[in-house]
Amino acid sequence: MNRFLTVLLSAASLVACSPQPSLSPPPHEATLTQKSETQRLNAWFEEQFEKQLAFSPIQQTRLGRKTAYDQIDDFSITAADRQLAWQRASVEEMKARFDYDVLTPDAKISYDLWAYTADRAARNANFRTQSYALHQHNGLQSFFPTFLINTHKVDTVGDMEAYIVRIGGVATALDQLLLRAQDNAKAGTRPPRFAYEGVITQSRNIISGAPFEENKAPSALYNDMLGKIDALEADGAIDTVRAEDLRRASANALTEMLEPSYQAIIDWFEADIENSDSNARGAGTLLDGEAYYNHRLWVNTTTDLTADEIHQIGLSEVARIRAEMDTIKDEVGFDGTLAEFFTFVREDDQFYFSNDDAGAQNYIDAAAAHIAQLETRLPEFFGILPKAALEVRRVEPFRERPGAAQHYRAGTPDGSRPGIYYAHLSDMRAMSIPSLEVIAYHEGLPGHHMQISIAQELEGIPTFRTQTRFTVYSEGWGLYSEWLAKEMGAYEDPYSDFGRLTTEIWRAIRLVVDTGMHAKGWSEDEARQYFYDNSPIPEGAVKSEVRRYLVNPGQATAYKIGMLKIIELRKKAEADLGDAFDIRGFHDTVLGGGAIPLHILEARVDQWVATKN
Repeated sequence: MNRFLTVLLSAASLVACSPQPSLSPPPHEATLTQKSETQRLNAWFEEQFEKQLAFSPIQQTRLGRKTAYDQIDDFSITAADRQLAWQRASVEEMKARFDYDVLTPDAKISYDLWAYTADRAARNANFRTQSYALHQHNGLQSFFPTFLINTHKVDTVGDMEAYIVRIGGVATALDQLLLRAQDNAKAGTRPPRFAYEGVITQSRNIISGAPFEENKAPSALYNDMLGKIDALEADGAIDTVRAEDLRRASANALTEMLEPSYQAIIDWFEADIENSDSNARGAGTLLDGEAYYNHRLWVNTTTDLTADEIHQIGLSEVARIRAEMDTIKDEVGFDGTLAEFFTFVREDDQFYFSNDDAGAQNYIDAAAAHIAQLETRLPEFFGILPKAALEVRRVEPFRERPGAAQHYRAGTPDGSRPGIYYAHLSDMRAMSIPSLEVIAYHEGLPGHHMQISIAQELEGIPTFRTQTRFTVYSEGWGLYSEWLAKEMGAYEDPYSDFGRLTTEIWRAIRLVVDTGMHAKGWSEDEARQYFYDNSPIPEGAVKSEVRRYLVNPGQATAYKIGMLKIIELRKKAEADLGDAFDIRGFHDTVLGGGAIPLHILEARVDQWVATKN
């Protein structure tokens, strides 16, 4: 990293707000005091985690628990206020009951993190009317069916009964979210027209097929319910009569409870679409838009970097990566400019699988093979390894979108449900082969699956830290893992290495485009053009990407900022430790504390370096 980026990122990191340490007691007494106070605090954190978890039946299910198994989270503003009040009270209780000065260094991280997440929640509440309750990019309208199909496990008849009841909970949640979308629209906050169209299409897909339509194949949800009932019957857990009762109850829940809620969403979005912007505008145009976007940058980067600073970092990184791409262009003997090489890689048939189900399966198989090959090298670079299994899957048809970003869904801490790397493969011309390898590493190993699985499997830290999420940390790690994979021996084919640079410049472009649209008045077309001018990313993927940034301001900036910080910390540790630097120790330090903001990550790495000096 050049000196400008190092200084800029270091200067922008937040400083944890904590009391100044007092005079220390004798070493032995201090150790006992630290241990006692830390044990008390950690026990308190476990109590608080359970109280926090009670707010979210969804999270309980994600963790593999079957508590509140027939319920869904409350998405009303009243419920959000109730949870925020609880968070604030818990921080006040922590400050009153525990002496920060005598905690162990790692316990201080837990203390700071608990206070930080509560502060983040409070700041988020200030901008509720600026957010989009429903939109086309992994919106909650498509999340709920995915959650039920992939996460609600059915082992007993009671589990299936809970599934059926839960359908009603989803309907209530959808009604609450529609109300929030309507209230935000009254306040002047509407997503762009393409988001309306996406919500309408996805909602229609979910309620298409049986039992919503006669003489049609089962919808995705109904098919899943029927399959789980069939499995219970095949295992002898229920007889034929009970199985038929459950099938009838499932159909009734879908048509009588779920369908009206989705239809209400469709009806309102269709009626209100004429009030949306056909030419999408950035967050800066909303009420208090500048403050909202600055908040989103803070949330997603955990730094005080401004939109201008992030924009400049992006421009600098794009220029650097373009130079590396030029080198590969010359290496493969392409006779033409870099722009012409972009067009060649974007359009030539050799860089794509066939645009059909066979091509999609080829993509899945190739991704799984790359992950399996790199997995053999992990012990050379990591001491802590994930225990959870990883699967590569195609996205379910009802939510699959051409060119949409691939993504990862975590498994359970006990390994009973694997982590899943999902790929959108409805348009194979949006999924180039040169970028296949690097994306597999980002989503799988050593990327998200490794980072999130290790976090969930950690022992010796409060449970809440195994479940905390910070985009800049997790996506920063994902992008760092793409870079690390080259050091581990990946990308033997120069086009695959060009694919690695393509995804890296993609994330650098995000810094420019996200800030461009939300802080500098760029149009959607201008953002797309910047992508085309500086990368070979296929047109379908560019369209989906830019629209993703428009409905989720600031999120796209997290990847590169996080990656740069991890590289900066590694280079600093290498310089400080010299021959004593251990790559496995560094990676275990970064991954071994769970997801944390960048300033807390820096403190953790500094602590590790200090123990090695």
